[in-house]
Amino acid sequence: MPGRARLSHADLEAALRERAPLPRDESGPVFAAPWQAQAFALAVHLHAKGLFTWPEWAEALAAEIRAAGAADDGSRYYEFWLAALEKLVAARGATHAHALHERAEAWTRAAAATPHGRPIELANDPHARG
Repeated sequence: MPGRARLSHADLEAALRERAPLPRDESGPVFAAPWQAQAFALAVHLHAKGLFTWPEWAEALAAEIRAAGAADDGSRYYEFWLAALEKLVAARGATHAHALHERAEAWTRAAAATPHGRPIELANDPHARG
């Protein structure tokens, strides 16, 4: 988006460490599942496309983490990451919350319809248009 300031990689790292520290080890970010890495990459990509600034992102993620309260043990970090991303994408008009919900439901149906051991594909959704 025009007029939005771009942060350097160092500024991004500092903003995220301050507001919503990323789980990491000596090699870099830690992902327990592929979807976490995909959500991370999607946030980086959408920022690069100008959908939001890093301070906006850091605040959205921090708000999700704060909303969890003291009971959070850090194991839900990427759930918060995804929730922040979904809210920002909808707030910026890139999609609608209803469309995100419908897609999540489609994946749930596809997973339920996929035989054990087979890859889950959206085409397996029994409600998919064919």
